[in-house]
Amino acid sequence: MVANGALALVLHAHLPYVRGAAPQSLEEDWFFQALIECYLPLLDTLEAAAADPLQEARLTMGLSPTLLSLLADRTLQSRFPAWVEARLTLLKQAPDDREEAASDLGLSFQKHLQAWKDCDGDLISRFAALQRQGVLDLLTCGATHGYLPLLREHPETVRAQLRTAVREHHRLIGERPLGIWLPECAYYEGLDRWMRDAGLRYAVLDGHGLLHAEPRPRYGVYAPIVSQQGVAFFGRDSDATLPVWSARDGYPGDPLYREFHRDLGWDLPAKQIEAHGLPTGRPLGLKLHRVSDPSGGLDGKCPYEPERARQRTQDHARHFLQGRREQLERLQAGMAIEPLLVAPFDAELFGHWWFEGPHFLRELFRQGPAAGVRFTSLRGVLASSPNLQLCAPCPSSWGRGGFHDYWLNETNAWIIPEWSRAGRAMVERCSRGVGTEADLRLLHQAGRELLLAQSSDWSFILRAGTTTELAKERIERHLARFWRLMAAIDRREDLPEHWLEDVEAEDALFPLIQPADWRKIGD
Repeated sequence: MVANGALALVLHAHLPYVRGAAPQSLEEDWFFQALIECYLPLLDTLEAAAADPLQEARLTMGLSPTLLSLLADRTLQSRFPAWVEARLTLLKQAPDDREEAASDLGLSFQKHLQAWKDCDGDLISRFAALQRQGVLDLLTCGATHGYLPLLREHPETVRAQLRTAVREHHRLIGERPLGIWLPECAYYEGLDRWMRDAGLRYAVLDGHGLLHAEPRPRYGVYAPIVSQQGVAFFGRDSDATLPVWSARDGYPGDPLYREFHRDLGWDLPAKQIEAHGLPTGRPLGLKLHRVSDPSGGLDGKCPYEPERARQRTQDHARHFLQGRREQLERLQAGMAIEPLLVAPFDAELFGHWWFEGPHFLRELFRQGPAAGVRFTSLRGVLASSPNLQLCAPCPSSWGRGGFHDYWLNETNAWIIPEWSRAGRAMVERCSRGVGTEADLRLLHQAGRELLLAQSSDWSFILRAGTTTELAKERIERHLARFWRLMAAIDRREDLPEHWLEDVEAEDALFPLIQPADWRKIGD
C-alpha cells in the first residue's frame, strides 16, 4: 500500500561558463567530467524509468542558463569525443590490480559516448522530451548563478539576472520555466517581487527559510507556503537529504563505493600520461579505487569492485525508501493534509562526487512502488494543492548555518563593491539609452560581462581555497571587459581592431540579452 504523501527529489545542475577555455584546460575538464559522469548517466536513468510502465518516476531538475549555454555549444560538442577517447586509451594501461575497475569504467564511457553520438550531442532536447513526458519538471536559475542577496543594492541587477535566465531557458528548452532554483537557495526580503516579475512562481529554500517564516507555517517544511506576491516556496527536509549527501554520515562514504580523490592522473608517471596528449598534474576523471578504510589514507585504498558497489546501491535504496515511508506515516498522523518531503541536491553529486548516485536513483524508481513511496515534482504538487498558507519566507541560504558568510567573508568581500560599482554604471547607462546600433552592440556585451562577473562560483572557490587564482582572474577579466566596453560607449576609449569580435566569440551566451532589464526602476 502506498503511503499518504510524497517525496520530491530536486536536483540542481550547474557549471560556470567555461566556453572561452582552451582545449584540455581545467575548466573544460569540469564540463566534460560532468557530462560523462553525471548528465549522461542521469539522462540514461530517467529515460529508462520513463520507458518502464511499472514505474512512475518524477523528478524536479534545475538547469542553469550557463550550463544550458555550454550544452548547446557546438565547439565544446566537437571536442568531447576526443576527450573521452584519450581517456579510454589510457585506461588500457591501468595497473593489473585495477584491471576490473578500468574495464568497467571503459565500458561506461563507451556506452555514454555512444548515447552522445546517437543524439548528436543534443542533450537539451532529451531533457526537454522528459519534461513533455511528465517525468521532469525543469527549473531555471539565476542567469550566471549570481548570489542575489549580495546584488540587492541595485535591484535592477537582480531583475536582469532573473529575466535573462527565463529568456535563455525559453530559447533553449522551448518552454518558459515556472520554477527556479535560486542560486545557493539564497533568499532575501522582497526577492519574490522580482521572481514574479520574471514569471517565476515557485522555488526551493533551505529548511529555516520556511521554519522561520512569518507567520510560522503550520506544517513546517512538509507543505509549501505562498508569499504575498503569489510565489510558492518549498523547504528542504534534512531527514530526507542527510543520508544521500553526507560522505561522513550517509551512503556515499560506504567502503565499497568509488573513491573520489584518488585518480589515475596522480598514479601514473607523467611521461606515460603525456604520451597520450593528456595534461599532467591534475586528476583525469579516471578513478579506480574504492573508499575502503578511511583511516588508511589515499595510499591505503583498495581497488574498486564495480559489481559489489552496484549491489550496495540496492540495499541503500531500500533503506532510504523505508525511512521515507516511515517518516511519511509519522507525519500523516499529525497533519490534516498529505505530507511532502522535499529532498534537494546538487545534480553533480549523482555520478561525479558519488559515482554510484545514478544507480541509486535507478533503484529508487524501481523499488519505489513496492516500498509504497510515491514520487512527485514541485510543479505537480502545486497543480494539486491550490490552497497554501500565506507566509513571508525568512532570509536564508543553504550555506553553513543558513547564512551568507560563505559568499561574503575575508576571502571574497572585495568583490562586492566591484559588483556594486559596475551594477550602478550599467543601470545608469541603460536608463539613459544609447544612440547607435554600434553602441547597442557594445552595451549587449557589457551586460554579458557584468552577468559573468557576478557568478557565485568564483566567490565560492575563493572561500574554498582551491583554484583561487583562476577564480580571481575570471572576475577581473569580466570586470575589465565591462569597463572597457562602457568606456567605448562613452567615447573615452577606442577598442583595438577585432577586440570586440574576439570577446563576443569567447563570451558567446545570452543572444537575447536586453539592456532594458537594467533600466532604473520607475523609469
